[in-house]
Amino acid sequence: MSRPDTLENLSLATFRFFGNLKKLLKRRYDEEPVTYRFREHPGIKDAIEAMGVPHTEVNVIMVNGRAARFDYQLDHLDTVGIYPIDVAVPEPATAHLCPPPPEPVAFVLDVHLGKLARRLRLLGFDAQYRNDYSDAEILQESDEQNRIILTRDRGILKHRRVVHGYLVRSGAVDEQVVEIISRYRLHDRLRPWSRCLACNGLLENVEKSEIDHRLEPKTRLYFERFRRCRDFGHIYWQGTNVEKLDRWLDNLIPGRFLS
Repeated sequence: MSRPDTLENLSLATFRFFGNLKKLLKRRYDEEPVTYRFREHPGIKDAIEAMGVPHTEVNVIMVNGRAARFDYQLDHLDTVGIYPIDVAVPEPATAHLCPPPPEPVAFVLDVHLGKLARRLRLLGFDAQYRNDYSDAEILQESDEQNRIILTRDRGILKHRRVVHGYLVRSGAVDEQVVEIISRYRLHDRLRPWSRCLACNGLLENVEKSEIDHRLEPKTRLYFERFRRCRDFGHIYWQGTNVEKLDRWLDNLIPGRFLS
């Protein structure tokens, strides 16, 4: 029979989390630095995620002053530094664990992020979303279509098969948009009004005469410029809702309007 775990017979390692990783730590690990107690030699990935930080948020691991990877096994009295992608690491010779985002950038979003999916589509990004996605379906789409997983549930990001993923911090959609643009450095890739908000398909200009039979009388009377979704034929024109979204866009990206 194994003896019960006590502070005296457990090994320990000291962790420091940098940047916004600190906010992801579970409450029991929110001291600075974090003392992590363990038996035998657990993998460092498991230890990091047990403390609340998904591996997709980690760019560099330094153990006792040297770069390490996720397969490193913790040893007694290890001193560990965990760095996100946007924080400089003091040692130049490091192993960067966050791979570059896929090209072209494409996302798959969990069921909690429907508003964010529409906003990303508004900005021209390929954002796949369904309100009945299971975790297994999200993982499959990420694998097969090389998509970045965006989620509010850190559990899905702990799967070993997840390569590209981001834990959305804010519950406010405008702040979520800023998070994604900043995290993946997408400021110069915005293409407003190039995707369908409803289905994610690409939009194209369409002559009014081609869709005239589908327009309501007032729409036909007051508007001349239209776009149509290539996949399902959804029609867009610069009505009241579009004008509201344009104002939002102009606050986010000054000088950008529907063209």
